[in-house]
Amino acid sequence: VPTGFIGVLDIYGFENFDNNGFEQLLINYANEKLQRHFNRHLFEVEQSLYSSEGVDWTYITFNDNRPCLELIEGGGGNVGILSTLDDCGGMGTAAERDINFLAQLHQKFGGGNTSSKKKKKKNKKDAAKKKSKN
Repeated sequence: VPTGFIGVLDIYGFENFDNNGFEQLLINYANEKLQRHFNRHLFEVEQSLYSSEGVDWTYITFNDNRPCLELIEGGGGNVGILSTLDDCGGMGTAAERDINFLAQLHQKFGGGNTSSKKKKKKNKKDAAKKKSKN
């Protein structure tokens, strides 16, 4: 079963820390925004201009980081990590707010909730049924 992966690239490459803080999230987010600006202007805009002017060139493929940015900032009617954090900043102790934030992330983005586990079990059962029919 394929698993999802989001790698956050900063100016020094991929970082893999045991623990990341809020500051690191913001640093990575800023770098992703800069990368998106670079991608848009260097690849999308320039290549569109080349096409419209009939320039003979080879299209350059690049990894679009918009899904990563949309996950962090939301937009287009979707909730993002930052807006979820903002919604969880109300009453209670810091530990209670942390727990609430984590619960909201699990609920909104599917990490560790029971419904996704049930879907995985159902998908495994369906795959086993298909295998036995073949």
